[in-house]
Amino acid sequence: MVRESIVTPEEQPSEEHDIALRPKRIADMVGQREVIEVLQIAIDAARKRDEPLGHILFDGPPGLGKTTFATCIPREMGVSVQMASGPALKAPKDIVPYLTNLEDRSVLFIDEIHRLPKAVEEYLYTAMEDFRIDIVLGEGVSARTLNLQLKPFTLIGATTRAGMLSGPMRDRFQIREHLGFYSLQELTEILNRNAEKLDVEVEPIAASELSRRARGTPRVANNRLLWARDYALSKVDGIVTDQVAQDAMQMIGIDELGLDRQDRRYLSTLIRVFSGGPAGIEAIAHTMNVSADTLVDEVEPFLLRSELMIRSSRGRCATPLAFQHLKLDIPSTALSGGGLFDQIPDA
Repeated sequence: MVRESIVTPEEQPSEEHDIALRPKRIADMVGQREVIEVLQIAIDAARKRDEPLGHILFDGPPGLGKTTFATCIPREMGVSVQMASGPALKAPKDIVPYLTNLEDRSVLFIDEIHRLPKAVEEYLYTAMEDFRIDIVLGEGVSARTLNLQLKPFTLIGATTRAGMLSGPMRDRFQIREHLGFYSLQELTEILNRNAEKLDVEVEPIAASELSRRARGTPRVANNRLLWARDYALSKVDGIVTDQVAQDAMQMIGIDELGLDRQDRRYLSTLIRVFSGGPAGIEAIAHTMNVSADTLVDEVEPFLLRSELMIRSSRGRCATPLAFQHLKLDIPSTALSGGGLFDQIPDA
C-alpha cells in the first residue's frame, strides 16, 4: 500500500497532545549541525531553481535521525512524501505504484534501502537518473514494453549498512550524509524539549543523568525519558528528579555508562570465564546461552564504542576499563608481560 502525506510550509502543528516527540522542521532539530547545513543549502538552491532536490542517502546506526530528516525535508520543500520499506519491495512490480503516484518534485522515502533486492535496485536506476521506467505488458512473444515518463522527484534512502548497497546505486545519490552519535549536551537539550511536549517536569540534573545513559542516541534517550516519566507518575509526585531518574534506571538495569543487564553479563562472562580473553564469539555465546548473532549485532557495538572490549584476530578481549567498571581485578598474567594486553595483535 502506498502511504502518502501532504505537508506544506503553512501547515500548522496539531493542537492535540504531541506524543511523537519527532521534530517537524529541520530548524527544530538538535545536533548533526554539519548535515543540517548541507541540507539547508541544497534545499535553498532547489527552491531558487524551482527544481526537485537531488537524491539523498542517509546512513548511520539506528535512532540517530534518518527518518526524522526524511520527514522534515518534504515539509521544508512544501511537497508530498511517500514512505516505503526496503524489505517490503520484493520485486520491481512492488515499487511501480510508488513511482507512478509521485507528484512533481515530491519525495519517495525508502527505509532500510540496503535490503532492496538487486532487481529492484537496477529498476530504480533509470527512475533516478532519467525519471522514467519500463513496464512490460504481457508475456512471451506477445509481450511489449511501455516506456512511462515519471514526474521529477527526490529519492531519500536511509540505511544502517551503506556498504551493502551496490556501487552504481550509491553513486546515484547526489548527497550522501553519515549521521554520528550525539553529545551529552545535545541529548540533554533534546530531553528538555521533549519533556515540555510530554508536559512532564524534569529537573536539569535529571535530564543530564538520563542523557548520560542514552548511548549517544536520541531514540534511546526518549525511551529513557518515557520510562522515567512513568516511574515518576507511579512512584512519586510525577516530577523527575535526579534521584527518581537514578531509581528508574536502576529498576530496568541501566547503569551510569548506559550498559544494560545483557551488556554487563557479556563482560562478566568474558572476564570471569575467559579471564578477560581472548575468546571466540561462539564460545562466549554458548556460555551465555545466547545467539552469537544477537551478541554481534546488539551487544558488541556499544561495548566496542565505549572501549570496554576489543575484537582482534585471536578473539574478544575485555579492556582494563571493563575490569574497572565491573569492579573486578585484572588477572596478574595480564600485567606481568606476555599476558592479556601484551599478546593481542592488531585486528
